[in-house]
Amino acid sequence: MLVPLFPLPNLVLFPGVALPLYVFEERYRDLLRDVQVSGEPFGIVRVLESSEESGKPFQERVSRVGTLAHLRQAQLHDDGTSTILVVGGDRFEVQGFELNQPYLSAHVRLSPLEDSGVGAEVEQASARQVLAALLRLRPADADDIRQGAPDDALLMASFAANILPLDGDQREEILRAPSVIDRLELLLGMVPSSAKTLN
Repeated sequence: MLVPLFPLPNLVLFPGVALPLYVFEERYRDLLRDVQVSGEPFGIVRVLESSEESGKPFQERVSRVGTLAHLRQAQLHDDGTSTILVVGGDRFEVQGFELNQPYLSAHVRLSPLEDSGVGAEVEQASARQVLAALLRLRPADADDIRQGAPDDALLMASFAANILPLDGDQREEILRAPSVIDRLELLLGMVPSSAKTLN
């Protein structure tokens, strides 16, 4: 499938996560208009290095793994910019870029998470461990974290990946994890050691 791409520096979108964006560049205004007409999602990929650092063409400076972004709200401003809200959907892998568009587009293959075979109970137990680690890491925010934490193990992984103090490479490693349990175990491994001690 061919999807428009919205590359963002050091940002990884996870399934189920709501992300507000400000659209101001002309090419992304075009992208937004096209998405609003088609009703189809666009893709968010991470910019790996700036043009100043590498001098490479744009398509060589973005990740080959990303997440479909489903448009939920769009507010057009008087100056032509827009504030939008998207929600993360399926993971995808870039197969090749389409360069004859006003904005970067790519042929992508959806890359759903594998069934690890461990079962839902094991996934839920791992999700509870991740939640407990978050609560120990940020005790002042415990009530908000408990209230915001989803019951679903996949969404819990997405929630934790947004809260933990991770860099872009770590977030992308989590996005690339083959299964939900792999994603949760990676997150536990990235929790600062001070929050890993069990009560």
